[in-house]
Amino acid sequence: QSLLCHLLSSSKWESNEAETSTFISTLGYTSEDYYCHLVKNMVISLLAEFRGNQINGLNMGRVSSSRVNAVSLFCLPLITLPDLTPLLETLLLYQGGVSKEILSSEFLEAVNDAFLKKKISLPESAVISLWLRHLPSLEKATLHLLDQLVSIPLNSLEEVACVIKDSLLPQASSHPAIFRIVNEIFKNVLLETGGTPEVLTIIQVFTQLFLQAHQNENKQHRFPLKAYFPCHHQSLVTALLRRPFVPFAVYLRHLKMLNNKKCVVVSLLFSSSLDDLFEIWFLVARFGEWLDIAAEQLLKGAVEPDALLWLLAFYYCPQNENQQRNQTMVEAQAVYNHLMMLFSCTVLSIKDLEAAVHTVTDIDQCCNQHLITHLLTTFLLFSSGGHMIAQEFIYHITEATDTSKEVCSLLIRTAYRIKHNGEENQKIVKLLNELLQKLTLKV
Repeated sequence: QSLLCHLLSSSKWESNEAETSTFISTLGYTSEDYYCHLVKNMVISLLAEFRGNQINGLNMGRVSSSRVNAVSLFCLPLITLPDLTPLLETLLLYQGGVSKEILSSEFLEAVNDAFLKKKISLPESAVISLWLRHLPSLEKATLHLLDQLVSIPLNSLEEVACVIKDSLLPQASSHPAIFRIVNEIFKNVLLETGGTPEVLTIIQVFTQLFLQAHQNENKQHRFPLKAYFPCHHQSLVTALLRRPFVPFAVYLRHLKMLNNKKCVVVSLLFSSSLDDLFEIWFLVARFGEWLDIAAEQLLKGAVEPDALLWLLAFYYCPQNENQQRNQTMVEAQAVYNHLMMLFSCTVLSIKDLEAAVHTVTDIDQCCNQHLITHLLTTFLLFSSGGHMIAQEFIYHITEATDTSKEVCSLLIRTAYRIKHNGEENQKIVKLLNELLQKLTLKV
């Protein structure tokens, strides 16, 4: 029966569907079984042809480029068939030993579209090879991910992290060429959207997942960090790349080390063009969880304030010149001192914070508003007296400064960080959930 089916598929009978169907039924097959077996046999045959001509991933030269291209075109109408998946993987990983791409662009686009729409499942190695072979597919995958993320409510970073990880882009970004392309797309989207909190938060979560994937790479195949960030000061990169999700004593020591890195940022700023300034800011911004931790520890009095206040001022007001940045520092220091006097109070009222709110509403520069709002929100979360007035005050400050999205993003990031740190402060978790529920409706 198998021999007859094979002969039948390659004969003139194939063009006569009525006669073919009759003959197949005589053999005891249904048409569905026949064509299913035919596809399986063709895939097995092609796999043997391609795999038999590769040793350790190197093409031994017995399959011509035109043959590979023809097979990729043959696959186009069959891409979503599960039986074809091993052949798709083999083609994507096949190295022709020539500089010119031997797989058809139509095939690469079709495979990428099917993968993005979840119509096929491919191993990570095949997806990485696809994106390395076809830049438009990588760009489309990155934009597809961003479209997915901005279309879902940003209520939980766990959901965001799940969608990002499922895209395989953080894992694929362990290859520096892919990382740099994704990085450029993120930067362009950030510029086009005016640095919205949602996009910044997405980039920060992506960076965390990329670091996890990079850390999980086999040490022998792991690229050095300078392969991903070749244009930046390596000591600052090393400091920022340290994971914040570590025990308190460890990240407190690291915050003190970041204190010392202020001088590095200052030296870079004085010797940088506007383009370089953005690159430095973007590097700090994509590791923004350190800034959240810094604000928290500042108010707890765990570290010296000057350097970390300066970093917060740089993050929120990167375009400021020396005099402007000094003025921002004076205003931030005044609010910080005011909050520190109140931090240990167990009972607070709205009036106790009115001076700080007045400082925010009187400032012309919106960047200063965001910086001081960050400090005020952190104060409400981590001071015992702040819990009592948090909901009322958060509503008041977001109305006065139009910073609902910024505050919401900060609360979501804090909830995510607390959960991943394994902290058991149920009081803060409960407050975060209440505030997020109220703010989400407002946003």
